[in-house]
Amino acid sequence: MPERAPGSREEDAWLSDAQLTKCTPADEAEGFDSPIPTQMVSNGEYMPYPQTDKQRQVEARIKELADSASKKLGISRRKFLAGTGGMAAALLAMNEVFGRFFDVRPIDMFESEAFAASGPPQNLFVLDDQTHMVRFTQTQGRSLRAIAQGPGPASTAARFLVNPNNPTGLLDELGNAWTPWNPLLGQTPNTGSEFHLAKYIQRFFLESQVTVSILSNANLGSIPVAGEPNRPPKTIAESLGAENLTGHMTAGVRDFVNQIAGSTRMLAHGQLYPGVGNLHDPVYGDYTQWQIDTFHPDSWKGYNIATAAKLDFNSESVMTRWRLDDELVAYPIYEVIARNKQELKKHPGFWNICVHKGLAPGPPDVPERGNPTDIPKAAGDWPQFNFIIYHSCIRNGFFDLDSLETIRSGPTRVVQGAEVPDISWTTQFAELSAPFWNVYAELGTTFAGSVVTFPTVWAHIIGQLLKFMGPDRIVFGSDSLWYGGPQWQIDAFWRFQIPEEIQERWGYPALTEASRRKILGLNSAGLYKLPGASEASAHGVYKPVPQNFESQIPNSLLTLLEYQGVANDNFSKMRKQYVEMGGGRSNTRYGWLRTKA
Repeated sequence: MPERAPGSREEDAWLSDAQLTKCTPADEAEGFDSPIPTQMVSNGEYMPYPQTDKQRQVEARIKELADSASKKLGISRRKFLAGTGGMAAALLAMNEVFGRFFDVRPIDMFESEAFAASGPPQNLFVLDDQTHMVRFTQTQGRSLRAIAQGPGPASTAARFLVNPNNPTGLLDELGNAWTPWNPLLGQTPNTGSEFHLAKYIQRFFLESQVTVSILSNANLGSIPVAGEPNRPPKTIAESLGAENLTGHMTAGVRDFVNQIAGSTRMLAHGQLYPGVGNLHDPVYGDYTQWQIDTFHPDSWKGYNIATAAKLDFNSESVMTRWRLDDELVAYPIYEVIARNKQELKKHPGFWNICVHKGLAPGPPDVPERGNPTDIPKAAGDWPQFNFIIYHSCIRNGFFDLDSLETIRSGPTRVVQGAEVPDISWTTQFAELSAPFWNVYAELGTTFAGSVVTFPTVWAHIIGQLLKFMGPDRIVFGSDSLWYGGPQWQIDAFWRFQIPEEIQERWGYPALTEASRRKILGLNSAGLYKLPGASEASAHGVYKPVPQNFESQIPNSLLTLLEYQGVANDNFSKMRKQYVEMGGGRSNTRYGWLRTKA
């Protein structure tokens, strides 16, 4: 029976003494530091599942490959697993056991240059059309970071003891309840500063291949009431005060980044606040027009799930959710945007209407929660606008088990004469949007949340979007900084391929280099009329952000973002230096492994 000494990990664990006898600390287990988890790691709050048969197969194969390759290279297995060769071995083993999802070759285990050669090319144009940061006084995003980071000291210190979006411990496709989406996060402390301005610039413009980013904002204001549940906002001012970033702040960051880069490296969203009350706000008047006159948005971001529509002039009534096709609520705001056609000269994406739909499980027939049935009428009535549907309407949230079960056992949906698995809301979205050339599918979080944990689900999602909407109407977004920097998603998207058996069974097109380039950046470059069509020239057009950017942040921007003091993190490392430091990655995991039945 283990002794629970004061301050020991046993004392911190919520497991019973009987359960602890069946577990071993993950960092003290037999030395095998796989780049990808091969067994559930519990943080001590719940009893981990034993290793599954497929996980055991993956682990055994990684060991075989690592032993053989490390001997040939004349290095230790631990050192091999900590480098690109170890990641290649892990991906090869996963391909053998789960199906060929990732483009990786045996030679990639031996040559870092070969591993890099099968990854994203240097001349790749990437436009990340959904990115986030928070103002200095806000700490939103920590639960999303915990999902991507997985269990360990960082999540525990941030008080996330279980997967925030899988509290009951269901298993993903790989057999884990909390598989890290982004292994490169390691145990980086999960703190509010991870989502601030300096970290944003570091992650996007020094550490990744992102050429241009679009900084977004969420008008998901929720107002605390003493002794009662939070309520929706009553006014725009009240909503803005509760948001992690406002449109005005977003534009301030855009202007600063583009100024120090000397080129267009960032675009900014304005916010959609529909309803007659928001056209006659007591402080801002017509708030949409106020945004246009004040900071000139590059495009617009709306949330059907947000209580952002003011339906009357009553100062005490609260805002509500809204539909894209509501002629009394949404159409008046479209009219304001349409009559400001002059903005298109300097902001060619001004008529791009970006809308969050999905990631909010609810009744299947309610457009305000993400169902796509309000898209066709809006797209047909407003053909001058591009409706870019964020998250591709995925309903199931951040844990795609329901979608995996649908793929395995139904139901199905017939789209354009083809029967395919009916992935809730996304398959219907592709069906309803297919006839409308001005409707686009965006991939933020839908890709990040499935490519690692439910790769079969992602294969079907991208397969259906390619099949029914085509490669010209799909755009990439990472939803970072929530999940760390965006580079891991760029790498994963470039290497991912739909297994041939899935292509043949369901008639999905293959992902090609041409379609990957379109989705990762060229489609959005067209939507915003940016000079990205010639990938080879992209890096001459888009100048780098200087390494001393932090010292150049003006006081006016610090004030706008409610700056709270001098940042104490070191963000001055340039991208090349950072990459050179990456060889020291540790695959150590903390928590408990189930080692006995």
